[in-house]
Amino acid sequence: MVEFHALVPAAGFGARMGSELPKQYLPLAGKPMIFHALNTLCECAEITTVFVVLSPDDTLFHNYDWSVFGDKLQPLYCGGAMRSDTVLNGLLASEVEPDDWVLVHDAARPCLTQAHLAKLIAELRDDAVGGLLAVPVADTLKRADGEGRIQCTENRESLWQAQTPQMFRAGLLAQALQQCKAVTDDASAVEALVLKP
Repeated sequence: MVEFHALVPAAGFGARMGSELPKQYLPLAGKPMIFHALNTLCECAEITTVFVVLSPDDTLFHNYDWSVFGDKLQPLYCGGAMRSDTVLNGLLASEVEPDDWVLVHDAARPCLTQAHLAKLIAELRDDAVGGLLAVPVADTLKRADGEGRIQCTENRESLWQAQTPQMFRAGLLAQALQQCKAVTDDASAVEALVLKP
């Protein structure tokens, strides 16, 4: 029987943010930011396991009490240098079945709801490729030329802001990430296989 798993890449050190504390551990409502995403994922009855993929050098995760999540939460200390490496390493270490669904969710996105998860799973459970949560772009977007001047205003009608979770079959996602590592999200790797999430 096909199962649903969540995978939370959390191996970053907050370099872009310039924080001494990795953003997944920054406090939010009295808990580390990552707690809120893990809580939502662990509460989802359809999700069998929640893998949190940490850096092998992570010394902070064990400082927090995760016992409320029981055995459903499984830390994996195999994160890589880039997000795509972390997701791929987590997929391989998790040993989930190739046909199982994996919902990859960013550690620093605490606003995930059960309604988001239910809609994503319901929409994609029978899909041939998979997909992601996204919202229509609301901002006006400008394309710049080589001199930094406005070249044009983009038509935002067909533009969407990618969010997480992004849900794909484990085998397909692993294949995509092995072939295309220079991506900023999982859907981009799947797109590189000439598939349309």
